[in-house]
Amino acid sequence: MVNGLSHYLRQAWRKPGIETKSRLIEWRRGNSLEVVDRPLRLDRARALGYKAKKGFIVVRVKIGRGGRKREMTKVKGRKTGKQTNRKVLKMSYQWVAEIRAARKFKNMEVLNSYWIGQDGMNYFYEVIMIDPGRPEIKNDRTLGWISNGNNSKRVERGLTSAAKKSRGMKGKKGRSPKRKVRPSLRAWNRQGK
Repeated sequence: MVNGLSHYLRQAWRKPGIETKSRLIEWRRGNSLEVVDRPLRLDRARALGYKAKKGFIVVRVKIGRGGRKREMTKVKGRKTGKQTNRKVLKMSYQWVAEIRAARKFKNMEVLNSYWIGQDGMNYFYEVIMIDPGRPEIKNDRTLGWISNGNNSKRVERGLTSAAKKSRGMKGKKGRSPKRKVRPSLRAWNRQGK
């Protein structure tokens, strides 16, 4: 059986080559949000709903790696052990990238996103965004649902794929679990006592 173009693109992205490093250096110097002409991973973008038509844009988002920190308290009379400044962010970096893109482009809706690279300092994602007001999108059979008013601010409400996964609404490999992962297993044990 003959494989198509998307098969070979997937194979190439499993082991990125040396040219990826030069791209990462260029992206690191660039802005946090940049609109790109076409998706870098065409196979992944098409699988997530991208179409080369009016109303679609692809945004490359740069997210800083590492833990999130909060300022230390400057009040006297505290135990030093309680003065931790680590803050656990309960959102994936991909979800954060989608939110930043949505806040920058307020008239667009986030359709989906995917990973394109990482270095020691940053993660890079491409976010597929749709303009729900355009007639090309409203008349599309597969994407007309996004023009409905009930589907606004999807990323803020945690309805994109990365957000659902981060919230524990998906099981292994994107399938819905028989029993939700949320609330946590610890919470399930507490309810039984």
